[in-house]
Amino acid sequence: MQKQKLQSYSGREKHPVWVGVGMAGIVVGALLTLWHPERVQSLTPPRPSQSETVSHSWWDVQAIDTMKTSRDRSREFLSGSGNISSISDAHAERIASTGATHIAIATPYDEEFLPILEQWVESARKYELNVWYRGNWSGWEQWFEYPSITREQHLEKTVAFLNDNQHLFEDGDIFQACPECENGGPGDPRHNGDEEGHKLFLIDLYQASAKIFEENNVDVDTRLNSMNGDVARLIMDPETTQALGGLVVVDHYVESPEELIEDLNEYAEQSGGQIILGEFGAPIPDIHGDMTHEEQAAWLDELFELMLETPSIVGMNYWTDTGSSTQLWNDAGEPRVAAGVVANYYTPKAISGVILDTNGRQIADAAIRTHQREGVSNQDGSFSVPYTSTTGDVVISKVGFKDAVVPMQELVTGDVEITLEYDLLARSTLTTIIDRAWPRIVRYLLFRF
Repeated sequence: MQKQKLQSYSGREKHPVWVGVGMAGIVVGALLTLWHPERVQSLTPPRPSQSETVSHSWWDVQAIDTMKTSRDRSREFLSGSGNISSISDAHAERIASTGATHIAIATPYDEEFLPILEQWVESARKYELNVWYRGNWSGWEQWFEYPSITREQHLEKTVAFLNDNQHLFEDGDIFQACPECENGGPGDPRHNGDEEGHKLFLIDLYQASAKIFEENNVDVDTRLNSMNGDVARLIMDPETTQALGGLVVVDHYVESPEELIEDLNEYAEQSGGQIILGEFGAPIPDIHGDMTHEEQAAWLDELFELMLETPSIVGMNYWTDTGSSTQLWNDAGEPRVAAGVVANYYTPKAISGVILDTNGRQIADAAIRTHQREGVSNQDGSFSVPYTSTTGDVVISKVGFKDAVVPMQELVTGDVEITLEYDLLARSTLTTIIDRAWPRIVRYLLFRF
């Protein structure tokens, strides 16, 4: 792209010192009055999150779930049936190939299953994946013939597990103590009338878990407490949402992508929080009927496009990789068409380049806006912003500079340099010039005449 050049101005006349000083004062006073802060509106939008500065991903959390293998086959693996190491490696490798940030592992937290959980975590690290821990205590829903446990026992066991097994966790992981907690223990708040007790239990688990990771100086997110969508409608008011860290996480299956987005918008509006899809996928036969592989792929493509237009959605977990009607790969590890759709959105194309001023200096914190996403340039002026559509323009903004408007088509060819002109009429630019130049002007006038 051709760089724009900033015009330079020069020239001076000699005046008596009192005239020079007086004129300088008048000019400065007029400028500061004319460009009063209340009269100026910045063209630069609010700065996006730091994750948008450095990441090519659309969402903070892009996970794929392994429940049908990592949980349902846990005892089978303990008995020596199947090579757990090669199986967990194969799952992790496939999931990593899509650009997923996390592999969701649902192995129970009971001591019996700890060797299986450790193997899954080892495979995740091998393929540079963070882990979303979506297990539970077997007694909560009485998996594997475990006896039922109470809320108090659940909390006590969770605290002990986290204190004893910090070796499992790394920065960027997600720990969930009780996924779809309404399915076990004292029961579903929609039916037992104990809404407040359910809320308090989730908050206690969240706070206890967060405290342990903080004490161990490990950046593990404990805010993702997934629940049925109808439970979210019942309990996730603004106060509860804030007490749980500001996220609403729903495991939600409905017939159409449009209906799913409508529901997620409703949860966001009701709660005031951001949304993560703890589980989603198609087809579920009772909801979607049968689908061909092509129909499954089309359904997901439509949903992902709608999610890109829904800013309250910050993450998702596709359920599942294998072993279900929604699977992305068959039992032999061969991908369905839908696996390619997920990969297209989990590993998007990106426009990239560097933002410079007219002197060739890099510009940090410039805002880059497409019709799909906003990003900011790094300290070295570089930027990278994902896209799916090459239509429309990209607007680059920075306080003190004129906006640059560049057709998307010019940016998709590779790294480009974009040069911003200084905006001499911007208050920020004038203030900088005056602050830097005024002492020199005074010295010049005093010693010149």
